Amino acid sequence: MKSVTELKQQLAELKAQQPKLRNRDLAKTLGISEVELLTLEPGDLVTRLAGDWKDLLLQIKRLGYVMALTRNEHCIHERKGVYDNISFYDGSNNVGVAVNPDIDLRFFMNEWKYGLAVIMPRGKMDTLFSFQFFNGRGEAVHKIFSTGKTDVDAYHRLVEAFKAADQGFITDVDHSPVYRKAETPDEKIDVAGFQQAWSDLQDTHHFFGMLKKYGVTRTQALRLAPEGLAEKVDNEAVVRALEMAASLDVPIMCFVHSSGCVQIHTGTVKNLKYYGSWYNVLDPQFNLHLNTEAIHTSWVVRKPTADGIVTSLELFDAEGNLIVYFFGARKPGKAELQQWRELVNDLPNTATV
Repeated sequence: MKSVTELKQQLAELKAQQPKLRNRDLAKTLGISEVELLTLEPGDLVTRLAGDWKDLLLQIKRLGYVMALTRNEHCIHERKGVYDNISFYDGSNNVGVAVNPDIDLRFFMNEWKYGLAVIMPRGKMDTLFSFQFFNGRGEAVHKIFSTGKTDVDAYHRLVEAFKAADQGFITDVDHSPVYRKAETPDEKIDVAGFQQAWSDLQDTHHFFGMLKKYGVTRTQALRLAPEGLAEKVDNEAVVRALEMAASLDVPIMCFVHSSGCVQIHTGTVKNLKYYGSWYNVLDPQFNLHLNTEAIHTSWVVRKPTADGIVTSLELFDAEGNLIVYFFGARKPGKAELQQWRELVNDLPNTATV
């Protein structure tokens, strides 16, 4: 790996040549992780944090109204609100939840290794004050940003409380090749058993456990699904679905995940725009940025539950990674919105010929 001095020099040159590059892209160009990039020059704007990330998350509500951001390679989910009603569960999985009408999150804390407080001056715009968390590979798992309504004094008090003794460059990021388990050949899968288990589902939350039990990947499961429970649609279906949801005022649920967090929006969408290949929801409390060029396959997926069939629209990249998925707004014990079901069922019929 290059020395810190070399990286700093290359970073300065890169910023001069391409001043609009975001940190994620700067890091990729330099061949380092985002957390390493940010700690190249710790100081007044970047502070390394230490301690229990669960404890820090429980105290975020002191900041008041903030913006939560969770992203993967192809989709960014931003939701404004107040961090509250957070719980963590015992056990080796080390998971937690924040269940609120606005900030709705699922935490997988085993992935949370590094934490930074990052201040981002923006010229004539308000300075952003943020907490940013990263996994062992230095990839962002979740970020929290200030808004015009955030208590910035409370932010500074939290930074001081969790400030690490070591403020140097992070040197222990995992740069080993990513291991990807090969997909089990279809002929070695108990397809009949798998299809019966799918047909017998009573809760959408049991779907992942079913995949694990039968040793199938998510996209393989969709190929092998029982008749009528998974249907491949064209990759423009997401645009039509969001536009119909907006025009009909159909509330949706939108899920985006990183390796360590799932972020959920529940509600309507209104302001929809394309910018290049990125399709965007640009509403006051909720923003979504989806790189449509990265969509390799799109599926309408139907899962039986105790409350009836629940229908989702799920998008995958070329490696089979889940990019984003959508449901109609619902709560356990309630049937799926009929308008959402009809909207999604009609997606194959609305494709451009």
